[in-house]
Amino acid sequence: MRMSRIASFRGFGLAGVLAMFLYSCANIGNPNGGPYDELPPKFVSSTPVPNSINYQGKKVEILFDELIQIDNPMENVIITPPQREMPVIRSSGKRVEVELFDSLKPNTTYTIDFTNSIADNNEKNILENFTFAFSTGDVIDSLEISGTVLNASNLEPMPGISIGLHSNLADSAFRTLPFDRTSRTNDKGQFTVRNIKPGKYRIYALNDVNRDYKFDQPGEDIAFLDSVFVPTFTAAVRQDTIWQDSLTIDTIRTVHYTRFLPDDIALRLFKEKFERQYMTRPERPDEHRFVLHFNAPLDTIPVPRPLNFTPAEEDWFIVQPLDEGRNVTFWLRDSLVWQLDTLTMELTYPMSDSLNILRPQTDTIQTVLRRRPSEKKKKKGEPEIEFLNMTIDASGEMDLFDTVSIVFDEPVLDIDKDMFRLEQEVDSVWSLVDFEFFQDSLNSLGYYINRDWKYGESFRLTVDSALIHSLYGKWNDVFQTQFRIKPEDSYGHLYINIIGNDTLPAFVELLNSKDEPVRKATVKGGGVLFMDLKPEKYYARLVIDTNRNGEWDTGNYAERLQPEEVFYCPKVFTVLQNFQHEETWNIRLTPWLKQKPLEITKNKPKEVTKKKRDYREEGRRNSSSSSNGFGGLSF
Repeated sequence: MRMSRIASFRGFGLAGVLAMFLYSCANIGNPNGGPYDELPPKFVSSTPVPNSINYQGKKVEILFDELIQIDNPMENVIITPPQREMPVIRSSGKRVEVELFDSLKPNTTYTIDFTNSIADNNEKNILENFTFAFSTGDVIDSLEISGTVLNASNLEPMPGISIGLHSNLADSAFRTLPFDRTSRTNDKGQFTVRNIKPGKYRIYALNDVNRDYKFDQPGEDIAFLDSVFVPTFTAAVRQDTIWQDSLTIDTIRTVHYTRFLPDDIALRLFKEKFERQYMTRPERPDEHRFVLHFNAPLDTIPVPRPLNFTPAEEDWFIVQPLDEGRNVTFWLRDSLVWQLDTLTMELTYPMSDSLNILRPQTDTIQTVLRRRPSEKKKKKGEPEIEFLNMTIDASGEMDLFDTVSIVFDEPVLDIDKDMFRLEQEVDSVWSLVDFEFFQDSLNSLGYYINRDWKYGESFRLTVDSALIHSLYGKWNDVFQTQFRIKPEDSYGHLYINIIGNDTLPAFVELLNSKDEPVRKATVKGGGVLFMDLKPEKYYARLVIDTNRNGEWDTGNYAERLQPEEVFYCPKVFTVLQNFQHEETWNIRLTPWLKQKPLEITKNKPKEVTKKKRDYREEGRRNSSSSSNGFGGLSF
């Protein structure tokens, strides 16, 4: 009896193992393990229920149908009215919890805008534009407004900018009171402010550096509308198309919906012309000079007064301002001075006080030479002369509008145009010609040679050896180069008729593919002419030059001054060689949001794409799971 039971058990075990083995083999061809989750989380329930009224609690719990996570809630979740004390926002399993610490305002609708921060835990499917609202009073306010924030100078969409409404219509409210309602722009610069109470409002945009919902930092970017607006709504109809596939329309539905107005607000973000003036740490990059760095351009260059040395001459330095006076290099003329490792000086310069008023500030500064250059051992046969470094950019072929630039590495003495020999080739004969010679206004070590060049002309530029001497005893090596001005048929010409700006002064800039200006012309007679353009693709930006200073100017909130208007042409201009182009541009035909071509837009919207299934990985995962399950049996 016992033997038969054992035999029976062994037979059953062998059959079971064989069956499991066959099942495992059959599963090899089934790699994916069921439908792939491509849907975002779904709302299930909440405490309180959505759009509750007379709610006095400070905690909101929202339940979803699957495990979820919140991406950077402190940045991406917007609570309005704004909270002075930071709330707690967290996810736990399938639940989101929001706990408020500020006192709740009576008769106020509270909105929690999760933007695109909620996603399921596994596949990261995003629940887009999810919001939750409740009211402490008897009514849920339900009006909405929407629009776009663009950079005022280049029409770039501006993401992450706070939008605020004030029912207090005084200009001072923006500076002294937090917003009544708030929202934030998405990656396209678009915004929607929800749950607004009926009434009159002013709207603002703010790059809220200190997150207090007020314009109280001079360096914050802002935008504002001159007019007051009243939010409203109207019944509207739209056509929704349902597709069978990418080519076949299934049905076209007529959808009735409520349209909230205004829904096309355009805010142009700018930073007021504000720079605190102060000096950063001075430096001494080499023995011959020291450099002072300032936070903002200087109107006048400060004069250092020696403390630990006595120069032989009163003019013991040469000044080289750069970056409009933000950086100033002092080249030392006196050899007894530059041989000192440490220079101690007194300097009086303008510095901004706490009220941003420039006042004289006197400091004692030290510039320390950390390491002197080591003497180089000269190899046999190597020339002992270290020539003055002179960079001349006269290339083999130059454009008609180019100038010849000359840049030295150190200050030069008594330079003039007679040291340069410019000759023109006519019928194989070189003849001396006249030219303009002038110093670079932004760099005292730079100079220019210019002439009214003509198409196809050939030139030769020569500088004899030892004509130019530097402050430190170096002289130039001999230099010679030839260059030719491009012929007329190398260029194209472009004339643009400007419509939509009859009387206001304006200028147009042609831009390259990096949104950088390459040419500029004033609008005259209803248009602009660009002669002798390189055959390339160009974009165009027009600036309403209100003060006729030839540059774009920012705004000022205290003066209720908007930044100067900027328009981009949506069309690209392709200039062909030896061709005259005429185009027409109505600057007001296309809304600001749609003007700037995507090719030169830097803040491009993020593409939301569904996660692609990796069937191989799923198959390996499932096969591994099946294999592990079989291998875990013991006999």
